[in-house]
Amino acid sequence: MRLVMGKLNMASRYDRNYDKVAEAIHFIQENFKQQPSLECIADHVQLSPFYFQRIFSDWAGVSPKSFLQFISANYAMSVLRDGQATLLDAAYETGLSGTGRLHDLIIKIQGMTPAEYKNGGDNLLINYSYVESPFGEVLIASTSKGICYMGFVDSNEEAVFNDLKKRYPNARYTHKSDSLQENAIQFYTQDWSNLSQIKLHLRGSDFQLKVWEALLQIPMGRLSSYGNIAQNIQSPGAARAVGTAIGSNPVGFLIPCHRVIRSNGISGGYMWGPERKSAMIGWEAARLSNKFISSVNDQEEIHESI
Repeated sequence: MRLVMGKLNMASRYDRNYDKVAEAIHFIQENFKQQPSLECIADHVQLSPFYFQRIFSDWAGVSPKSFLQFISANYAMSVLRDGQATLLDAAYETGLSGTGRLHDLIIKIQGMTPAEYKNGGDNLLINYSYVESPFGEVLIASTSKGICYMGFVDSNEEAVFNDLKKRYPNARYTHKSDSLQENAIQFYTQDWSNLSQIKLHLRGSDFQLKVWEALLQIPMGRLSSYGNIAQNIQSPGAARAVGTAIGSNPVGFLIPCHRVIRSNGISGGYMWGPERKSAMIGWEAARLSNKFISSVNDQEEIHESI
């Protein structure tokens, strides 16, 4: 009983920390032009600056100040602007794109058969479980062929489970974890050297599948626009339809719809909340920047030892 209570307390503490970080991100988004200080942000979420700095850095891997820089409008515009060199561009030029580019190599989409698509998942057996991620609790579901759903829990677990059932109304569900789910969750660690290929088994139209496959071509730490995605799938006049397909993405984060923003640099909507979308963008950019800085430091140490 003590062990169970310990796990529950740890989970609730994790949720509280994420809620505080999400609230801070929303505050930064609304006030980034004023470049709020650590003390100002901490005061807004009713935490001491020291404790806020610690939980934010643990969660995001960088300080609140660095994170602010990554999710500002200037960052979004610089990524989209042709010919604009950024720290992220430098990282790619130095060969650090390897792990980012693994995204489209590791993750493969398999569309359901026409019969499965038409009958709402009749005869499908779906396992599902709830796990923690860097962006809050997530429901992950799988068929025998791959991951079919990954959605974030905002208000309660029942709401996200109902969303899953709406997508596959005729499937049979079992509340249990499996190896497909466990492998997919490891993607959050970004230690992909021993990661098995992640297979997605998705119910979608040909157009939706084409859009979701295009999203996998956006490297980690980079952004694209709805118009660019439409161009990439040879449907330049279908930006609005592309937006609808992106909004119906059933697998959060693994299919990176969070990497698509408006052409004017505004983040735009997100099924699981704009704060979580900005958090993902900043989290990826910060990770990539840290790899770049670490690589530079390694090169300097090698040079000094010669």
